[in-house]
Amino acid sequence: MKSVALTIVEPAEAPDPAGLQPAPAPDATTETASRERKPLEALARAILLPAITFGLVLLGWTIMQAAFVPSFPDVPTVWNKAIEIFSDPFYVYGPNDMGVAWQVMYSLGRVVAGFLLAVAVGIPAGFLIGANKTFEQAWMPLIAILRPVSPLAWLPIGLLIFRAVDPSAIFVIFITSIWPMILNTAAGVKAIPQDYLNVARVLNFNRREMVTKIYVPATLPYMLTGMQLSLGTAWMVIVAAEMLTGGIGIGFYIWDEWNNLSVPSIIVAIVIIGCVGILLEAGMNHIRRRYDYASKQE
Repeated sequence: MKSVALTIVEPAEAPDPAGLQPAPAPDATTETASRERKPLEALARAILLPAITFGLVLLGWTIMQAAFVPSFPDVPTVWNKAIEIFSDPFYVYGPNDMGVAWQVMYSLGRVVAGFLLAVAVGIPAGFLIGANKTFEQAWMPLIAILRPVSPLAWLPIGLLIFRAVDPSAIFVIFITSIWPMILNTAAGVKAIPQDYLNVARVLNFNRREMVTKIYVPATLPYMLTGMQLSLGTAWMVIVAAEMLTGGIGIGFYIWDEWNNLSVPSIIVAIVIIGCVGILLEAGMNHIRRRYDYASKQE
């Protein structure tokens, strides 16, 4: 009797024309390395790209000075002047001869004084204009006329009224800062959802509760934006105002160095003004992120 051997042949896997086979699982080591590499790449871009920009500016400066404007100071001259200025920024040789640190502090003092006055007047005025149609119709035409006026046009008025440098400069900063605060605050009041006001009426909020629990929290993002715009503009205006009024301040410092034909000092002062402006902007951004609920949700 013959024995028959049976051979079982497994069927070959059918091809997957649709490509539905599962993809191989990603390597955990590769994902970790990719996550670790992203912050390093972002840091490298944050350092490298600005470095390239500054390098191109310095190269263009060097070419311009060498080829077109030989009287313009070169980069090493300005660098040496910066070292000289920052070696003793707090010197005092007389009432109108002080180091650059004192000049910046006097300018900042005028800016802060005018800015706070604008806050004290502009925020309440913005609330009134935004909440009351009568106030809006009465005051908006005057604001529309005065807002486009150059801030320096107010300087002679300030000198005539106050007959002193500091109050006149503060007055110019006040006029410069108040318009963005009024308009942004009024826009914030108008943007309050009607549901908020309806709930406040149902809960029988009094006037103080309406302001503290409805108007201020809902309007705060708009107020902070107006304050940020006002502070940046005020810092730009004070430099020009001090050039005309004289005395102590970074604007007067630039004008005095021009009279002394010290262009390197002027360039150093311009860089200082820019750095101070960056610090003011960063401070206002910090305050806005701290108190602006909309920024916290981002």
